[in-house]
Amino acid sequence: MKLAIFEWLVTLSLFGLIARLAAVQIIDHNYYQTLARENRIKLVKIPADRGVIYDRSGKPLDRNAPEGRDYLLAEAGSNVLGYVGEGDQEIEGRDGLEKFYDESLRGKAGGILVETDTNGEVMREIGRSEPQPGKNLTTTLDAGLQQKAYELLSGRKGALIASDPKSGEILALVSSPGFDPNSVEKYLTDKNLPLFNRALGGEYPPGSTFKLVTATAALEENKINADTQIEDTGVINIGPYSYSNWYFTQYGRTEGSINIVAAIKRSNDIFFYRLGEMLGIRALADWAKFFGLGYPTGIDLPGEAAGAMPDPQWKLLVKKENWFLGDTLIAAIGQGDILMTPLQVNQMTSVIASAGQWCRPHLVSAGRDYCRKLDIHPETTGLITQGMIQVTQAGGTAWPFFNFPVSVAGKTGTAEYGDKTSAKGGLTHAWFTAFAPADNPNIVVTVLLEGAGEGSYEAAPVAKDLLSYWFSRQ
Repeated sequence: MKLAIFEWLVTLSLFGLIARLAAVQIIDHNYYQTLARENRIKLVKIPADRGVIYDRSGKPLDRNAPEGRDYLLAEAGSNVLGYVGEGDQEIEGRDGLEKFYDESLRGKAGGILVETDTNGEVMREIGRSEPQPGKNLTTTLDAGLQQKAYELLSGRKGALIASDPKSGEILALVSSPGFDPNSVEKYLTDKNLPLFNRALGGEYPPGSTFKLVTATAALEENKINADTQIEDTGVINIGPYSYSNWYFTQYGRTEGSINIVAAIKRSNDIFFYRLGEMLGIRALADWAKFFGLGYPTGIDLPGEAAGAMPDPQWKLLVKKENWFLGDTLIAAIGQGDILMTPLQVNQMTSVIASAGQWCRPHLVSAGRDYCRKLDIHPETTGLITQGMIQVTQAGGTAWPFFNFPVSVAGKTGTAEYGDKTSAKGGLTHAWFTAFAPADNPNIVVTVLLEGAGEGSYEAAPVAKDLLSYWFSRQ
């Protein structure tokens, strides 16, 4: 009985197998024949060469390599050039110029349609589509200046920007610390944030560099002129609050009656407190926005921040507090809730350097004019320039530039940040911004060093060394 059942099951299975073979060979013959034929057809992708990025003199800044790119400036160019990564179909830009101009740099991949045998060996080529290489990109960067700028920051947290004030062309843009563009993953949890572009994404109180805006506003609003004298009293008291000048705080001394040129030379806080009082916060905020504060500059890089210019409406909305005169005084010297990126400070300085032009900063020129004339009198920028020249001469605040062989117009900045009562209170960012030659500038340099101390002692020497390098090649 058991043998009969077994024979019956074997017979049934055999009939099932025969039926399946019949279905494959007869009923579904065309389907499986097409599938077999198509399985022998393969598309072999031909990647397109990515466009090469060059500096202003035609020096390559990167080049194609197996599975990616070689970056010839390494860390020095990391935050401006960016890096690439594997996309769905091909390599794509992930940051910096590589990302902003990815569509142009990428090109279009090609392919070869081939027929293979059962072992996967190519039997014949059926069709071919040639790859279209990406377009090369010539930038405004100066490779030597970029490398020198990065070296001068020496791994400290900060940023350095150099530009041409007459065109808006960026000559160097460095964020420090940098990173290896071919090993991005290891920096993702780095507490020093090397992947963060401080030059255009970092927002900081500008400190006394902002006095260039306050001076412009007071002169253009006819609150003062070249002959106006204001007495340095050392300290201003408003109710229970006191607002002092740095010279009085450090040395217990005052500077007597001074004009706008002397006030810029000595970065006199009392003078600029009084200007803030004369102007009022609305006029001061309007002029700051006229310079571009509160808006991205529009540079051709991803990740730009807008900065912030507080006013009564802003304070009420953000802090749920009313605006007081003291807020206006500290805003006039670039403190309080004002935030600027190093790129914005560089732009502010460029407006003075170019006698009132605002030129959009850019890294790739498209054969057009990036500049527009602002409604600022040349007498205003001339007076401010006089003060900035004296900043870098004997008696000014930028002592590293005394006896510098080229005339430099500069402004130091020491910007307080954080809660003074906290463990991190009392810290200051170091700023220095300048243009040279003062009478016909071809470069604007801005240095920011995070939490480094005083601008004259920390940031100014960096700018001096960069300008020395720049003019040694002229």
